[in-house]
Amino acid sequence: MTALLSLSRWIDQLSSWVGKATMWLILATTLISAGNALVRKAFNSSSNGLLEIQWYLFAAVFLLGAGYGLLKNSHVRIDFISTRLSDRARNWIDVVGILLVLFPFCIITIALGWPFFMQAYTSGEMSQNAGGLIRWPAYALIPAGFALLMLQGVSELIKRLAFLTGKGPDVLSSEEAKSDEQKHLEALEAKAAQMLAGDK
Repeated sequence: MTALLSLSRWIDQLSSWVGKATMWLILATTLISAGNALVRKAFNSSSNGLLEIQWYLFAAVFLLGAGYGLLKNSHVRIDFISTRLSDRARNWIDVVGILLVLFPFCIITIALGWPFFMQAYTSGEMSQNAGGLIRWPAYALIPAGFALLMLQGVSELIKRLAFLTGKGPDVLSSEEAKSDEQKHLEALEAKAAQMLAGDK
């Protein structure tokens, strides 16, 4: 388990690096979009290449940042149910979800996306729009993004199993792992408890 936890930490570092890099892509997308809009208004001119690079960068943010989202526990949970479960129950649900949903979904998407990317790469497929971009970099984001997501899934599985076997902390109970909705719910519950205590 020690070696697996070391692997998990390495994967977490990779996901953090990729996730933080994708944040800069949001800035790049915003600047390109604003520049393109200004040129269109000022000179009545536009570029299909600039429009398409916005789409490419936007896709990169979501596909490459998915593993970072999983690391930060920002994916959708039914918080009002999960907060009422025991720590072990929540971790077991994650283990089952990772094995039966996340991994198969990633494998299928990578298997379908890779030939799609290779065909575009070998053919040199270009956008049908005048002045558009080559397509394979956008297609490459599909297998790359889901490979990173699956890799982070491996890390999360290791952490869940470490907790369940008593060899690691419960990462789901840490303050950092809580979703914004869960933090908001806890704040409301604490406020309600204070109001009830004040009435007494």
